[in-house]
Amino acid sequence: MYIHLLQLGRISYTEGLAVQKRVVDARKQNLIGDTLLLLEHPPVLTLGRNSHRENVLASDELLASRNVELHEINRGGDVTYHGPGQLVGYPIVDLRGDWPGKKGPHLGPVDFMRMMEEVVIRICYDFGVPAQRIAGRTGAWTIASGNVQEKKLAAMGIHVSQGVTSHGFALNVTTDLRDFELIVPCGITDRTVTSLELEAQPTDDPARQVTMENAVNSTARNFGRIFERQMIWATSLDEIFITPSHS
Repeated sequence: MYIHLLQLGRISYTEGLAVQKRVVDARKQNLIGDTLLLLEHPPVLTLGRNSHRENVLASDELLASRNVELHEINRGGDVTYHGPGQLVGYPIVDLRGDWPGKKGPHLGPVDFMRMMEEVVIRICYDFGVPAQRIAGRTGAWTIASGNVQEKKLAAMGIHVSQGVTSHGFALNVTTDLRDFELIVPCGITDRTVTSLELEAQPTDDPARQVTMENAVNSTARNFGRIFERQMIWATSLDEIFITPSHS
């Protein structure tokens, strides 16, 4: 059993949605296997199904002057920010497959989210950054220490249609966090955001240095471990469609 993995690099949010839709449609028809898309976006704000427009603090004029796009989308959650230095993952998988921990005919969306959180938590540990879940708050967070509260490292939100997932997670790797000042991230007012770059300790180990390449490799490794699938790297979208879909 396997999951295709395709790294798309930095592409516009509109292009990312188009690629995601193509893969989702093909997965629903069983034309391809389960797939994980990894990418970056130029600065963009996305409003989930449960979002509140007042959580966008910047005016339309300010967003336009900074070339920040705004998109309303069908994932769960509130408003979030994507931008350079942030690793975005779109797992497009059929929850009816043979997944670890599945208790019925399909893996529950909440269970899927918990597994995705575990992937990101392990990515953080790969860089020496202890991370955790917080009850009632989706995502991955630093661990409080003394008077320092937890900070959010990764946002998450998915959509499920006909048993197939879309959207996913956004992990701040080397993200410029100043752009988060444009919003109330995920509608949470009592915690701040951070990045692996800010939280990690300096190291001489090239594999543990906070770079996008290392984050991608860690994601592939940990996604395979948690979801118990072999990760098969693809060099193009066409390659995924050529590969037999049966796992």
